Amino acid sequence: MVTQPDRPKGRDLKLLPPPVKVLAVELGLPILQPEKARHEGFVNELRGFAPDLIAVAAFGQILPASILDLPPHGCLNVHTSLLPRYRGAAPIQWAILNDDSETGVTIMKMDVGLDTGPIVATRATPISGSETSQNLHDRLAGLGAALLVQTIPGYVAGTVQPRPQPAEGVVYARKIRKEDGLIDWTQSAQRIWNRVRGLVPWPGAFTHLPLDGKPSTPSKPHLLKVWQAEMATGSGAPGEIVSADKTGLVVACGSGLLRILQLQREGGKRLAPGEFLAGHALHPGQRLGA
Repeated sequence: MVTQPDRPKGRDLKLLPPPVKVLAVELGLPILQPEKARHEGFVNELRGFAPDLIAVAAFGQILPASILDLPPHGCLNVHTSLLPRYRGAAPIQWAILNDDSETGVTIMKMDVGLDTGPIVATRATPISGSETSQNLHDRLAGLGAALLVQTIPGYVAGTVQPRPQPAEGVVYARKIRKEDGLIDWTQSAQRIWNRVRGLVPWPGAFTHLPLDGKPSTPSKPHLLKVWQAEMATGSGAPGEIVSADKTGLVVACGSGLLRILQLQREGGKRLAPGEFLAGHALHPGQRLGA
């Protein structure tokens, strides 16, 4: 079993093992945790296992040719999109951000390119309007694992043959950056709603609370994260609070309205609208993001 090294996590930055390592320890499997997959020492250790096939899922490192060429049957990767759409680091997030109605998983024979290898198998699935990147990730993980198990016997026997990816329809899913979470209220409610769903859990969609003009108010507005929302009908100036009560904080967008159902002030807890408004006075006519 190969996985990433233990990483510091939490407020105390305690070293914690990846979930794959925890399972491997329970099963009594040997574990390799290379800092860099291209290091010669790791490649030699891997060679010592004489693998017939290597299966890769969300490893987070580019594998060198010395590993890809090591097993007789090559390396199979579980990729969470329908290739060639969304090659790259963040296929799940970009599928939601771009309002796709469908995604899926691809079993791909890896080559030295970025998700350019031939396709062995695919499985499509619709994207529910209620899904976030987090729960879509979990669902695709199960779908991909099942497809991998179903595919390997035929692939090894030669009855399932890899086929080249189509030249048309290539889309790259670049890595998500923190600034991608900033809400632009001039966009439509649909696009902002997709941003809220698509960037859970990181970096999260965020805006800024309005300044109230009091001397005690900090010069820099507080960041406000939006964790859950739904679209609503109506209009107003982009970023304007149309209504604020326990049913939601309703904000005008470039077209349509967004009803915020769970929000979090920087440094605070995630709260329902009624709980949040009890400690933060927001009123119709104020504008977020200003």
